Amino acid sequence: MKLNDFYYLGKITKKFSFRGEVIIFLDTDSPEFYYNIKNLFIKINDVLTPFNISSVKPNKTNRIRVKINGIDTENDTEKLINKEIYLPIESLPKTDKNSFYYHEIIGFTIIGKDNKKVGNITGVNDQSPQHLLKINVSGKKSLIPINDKLIIKVDKKNRIMKMDLPDGILDI
Repeated sequence: MKLNDFYYLGKITKKFSFRGEVIIFLDTDSPEFYYNIKNLFIKINDVLTPFNISSVKPNKTNRIRVKINGIDTENDTEKLINKEIYLPIESLPKTDKNSFYYHEIIGFTIIGKDNKKVGNITGVNDQSPQHLLKINVSGKKSLIPINDKLIIKVDKKNRIMKMDLPDGILDI
């Protein structure tokens, strides 16, 4: 199992009960998709370890209450606090034509509406209110807001994102 075959789903934030339940924060816009998960992978000592789930219940916004098989005591759950949760990439819901997951656009080439190469996507900053594409423009790092109005077309097959970029945005 390679980490590249998985995507980050969230993190175990706290224990819920003395019977081994935990609260998982889901780093997603669609937490309801994960209300029926049966398995997950917990990153323990840099190794993704599979676990089976016996129950999942919604718990506040972007959180679920989970009972993991084999985790039955408070002591068991304490060891899992702040551990990252992953799922196999193939379990992601399919996206429509111009939608994408952040992990799948790393390495894409951005071209402008004039069909000239702007740069390559090297990462995504999703830690700010406005998510940003990190791009390399001729050796210089730049940031571009991820905004539906700027994205003209996403060509996943050819790994190209065509954008309508305002003048001067790369100078910021």
